[in-house]
Amino acid sequence: MSSEPQPTPPPSTVKEPPKAPGLLRSSGVVGIMTMMSRVLGLVRDMVIARYFGAGTAADAFFVAFKIPNFLRRLFAEGAFSQAFVPVLSSYRENRDITEVKRLVNAVAGSLGLVLLAVTLVAMLGAPVLTAVFAPGFLGDEVKFALASDMLRITFPYLLLISLTAFAGGILNSYDRFAVPAFTPVLLNLAMIGAAIFLAPLMDEPVMALAWGVFIAGALQLFFQLPFLMKLGLMPRPRVDYHHEGVSRILKLMVPALFGVSVSQINLLLDTVLASFLQTGSVSWLYYSDRLSELPLGVFGIAIATVILPSLSRKHAAASADQFAATLDWAVRAVLLIGVPAAVALALLAEPLIATLFHYGEVTDRDVAMSAQSLRAYSAGLLAFMLIKVLAPGFFAREDTKTPVKIGVIAMVANMAFNLALIVPLAHAGLALATSMSAWLNGYLLWRGLRNQGAWKSQPGWPKFLVQLAVANGALIAVVLWLNMPVADWLASTGLQRTADMAVMVGAGVAAYFVALMLSGVRLRQFRQK
Repeated sequence: MSSEPQPTPPPSTVKEPPKAPGLLRSSGVVGIMTMMSRVLGLVRDMVIARYFGAGTAADAFFVAFKIPNFLRRLFAEGAFSQAFVPVLSSYRENRDITEVKRLVNAVAGSLGLVLLAVTLVAMLGAPVLTAVFAPGFLGDEVKFALASDMLRITFPYLLLISLTAFAGGILNSYDRFAVPAFTPVLLNLAMIGAAIFLAPLMDEPVMALAWGVFIAGALQLFFQLPFLMKLGLMPRPRVDYHHEGVSRILKLMVPALFGVSVSQINLLLDTVLASFLQTGSVSWLYYSDRLSELPLGVFGIAIATVILPSLSRKHAAASADQFAATLDWAVRAVLLIGVPAAVALALLAEPLIATLFHYGEVTDRDVAMSAQSLRAYSAGLLAFMLIKVLAPGFFAREDTKTPVKIGVIAMVANMAFNLALIVPLAHAGLALATSMSAWLNGYLLWRGLRNQGAWKSQPGWPKFLVQLAVANGALIAVVLWLNMPVADWLASTGLQRTADMAVMVGAGVAAYFVALMLSGVRLRQFRQK
């Protein structure tokens, strides 16, 4: 990465995209792509469960994977994206394309240099990181050594995926949502391939998963580069920390580390405390967290991804009424999907865990333990989703101080809840504490936006809430009618469980949306530009 000024192309070489599609359509595109990724992610976890179960090797890998994955969400998809997209949107709205190109070049060089340094230090200090993030492993030399060795392989994923998030931020800012949303599919394909084909070739089979993570990072980055070239915004890295845009991004990033990623910090604290509990606790939390993240990723993150550039442009254009209307739309959209998703996860915890993971090394007890934490996470699912769409209301206005204050309060509350619940409820107590702190976080974000005038209630809320209640009542009735005793789910074959689950989910979804339609909800009500 050179620190010398790089020539920028003439404005005509950078292509401005056509008029942006509506938020509903864009959210649908991102949701479909994310659904592909999440479904493959569940297949990936089924493969991992079949080959590695919930024992020492699985616990060690999940820690080695969770550390760079946590930092990815904290820095790449969290603080960096929330800081970079508003600044890039402001440049796109108010400056010429040459200035946009210079910003992209400066961010690429500056970000890349920092990430490279952090990656090298982390690889050298892998045992220290393992001790910090999983101190309970210190009493088990085999598990600790295995996690440290795998961390040296998985940590470069942070460098690669952060640069991928940078490329995705550019594409999202120019309303090219499909490519960044599809990119995570490559991670799941790489890990599935590593578990099936590479693991049998290695002395320590679980090491194949670590190599799968590394390979996936490279695939995800290189996949997006041709689309940047087509857009005319392929970076030519230039280290320039004095660039005005880079300075703004750095200023926004520091507090955003807390404001946007409190949920992830809380989940990581769960892993730290779970490492002190009985073997399998880390894996039980992982499997249940993965299921709760399916609706969060497909809908919550999809909506958040789409509204951030839109909110940023509306703020830059000083359109306060449209800004408030967009936030209100996002909250309603989250409730429309988040409430039934949370209800379904709570009612079907054991059947879902059994259908997806009750194979190979996963026992009946693993299913029961994972279901406990899944129910606890389901209690906070709606809050997790609301946080995702409320936080952009601050970041789009380049306000990171308010979310950081809220984030600190939520983290302190989470630790207090953890200490209060871990003894009586073990790993499920950790999950419940995370849900409780998420509700506190979401409420404080909403109250802050309301007090600042950024969020204003739009007409029709009382009627909408009644319609939601009716539709969810229909969903609950159908699921309770079709569900079987847990013992029957455990005794069934994998194919039978899958067929029964498909029928029940299909019937529940149909009942929910038919009830919505009969109560007067129409798709056109959710069209938003």
